[in-house]
Amino acid sequence: MTLLLKRSDILGLLDVPAVLRTLRAGFTASVGVEPQRVRTDLPGPGTATTLLPGTISGIPAYTVKVNAKFPQSTPALRGVVCLHDARDGALLAILDSATITAWRTGLAAALATDVLAAKTARTVGVVGTGAQASMVVRGLRVLREVEHLVGYDVDRRRARTFVAQAGVPGAVVDSATGVAARAEIVVLATWSRTPLLTAADVRPGRHFTTLGADEPGKMEVGADLLAGARVVVDDARLATAMGAIGNVGLDESSIGATLGEVLSNAKPGRESAAQVTVYAPVGLPWQDLAIAWPVYQAAQATGVGRTIDFLS
Repeated sequence: MTLLLKRSDILGLLDVPAVLRTLRAGFTASVGVEPQRVRTDLPGPGTATTLLPGTISGIPAYTVKVNAKFPQSTPALRGVVCLHDARDGALLAILDSATITAWRTGLAAALATDVLAAKTARTVGVVGTGAQASMVVRGLRVLREVEHLVGYDVDRRRARTFVAQAGVPGAVVDSATGVAARAEIVVLATWSRTPLLTAADVRPGRHFTTLGADEPGKMEVGADLLAGARVVVDDARLATAMGAIGNVGLDESSIGATLGEVLSNAKPGRESAAQVTVYAPVGLPWQDLAIAWPVYQAAQATGVGRTIDFLS
């Protein structure tokens, strides 16, 4: 039998601290299989990406995710995460990928942002006030005190709603550069294909997390900003092939460390108070498993979700 879990099921089964603990453990564990991403353009305005397989040592399952991205739609990301039994390939569950992706991307970014940003940083800026940015702020508020929020979005009404619902004092500004001028931590989560921030927008000691550059052609921060910062990624090969590093013409020599290396103390993260740091992930298949597996277990324990026999 296969368990079907929709957005409301997933949201009712997970809490932020538990997800952060699972992700931290995943970054320092052996993921077993090299991450694979297959991406293609669709007819019209969309793209499609398959991430396969997602494995973590000690979890007797793997995930395969199929997404379609349509930036002008709501939600912009649609698809499924398939959870399979690692022993025989049985399809254990199908989960809404938009929810899984928002949780794992946003909270993994919150974890990295907290590790790399200056410990005294309390003002957070957001460029692109969608679901992923919301999860970053939500996760950061678990990990550190956030005293003020600055937001910008091409949809000003959405930015105002985002700031009003964040739970901390905040303001809406008119540009990405306006966010960078006021915030100690800047999170970018957009569909941009041109740099929104460059070295001219950087002040000493600031941290930038760029989430939008997750496929070829997408970029949010310029090559000069990255070249002058300590850059941490989730996977060096993918960040160079289709992420923030390679998309602006840089190579692996621009990468200081992976987040797993920082969390396991194999390499340093921030090295000084004045250093500028950047977290530039692409997103890895095992992160979907880190969310899907505990959700599946919780659903089984509580009876949440519907079942279907695809082989009947």
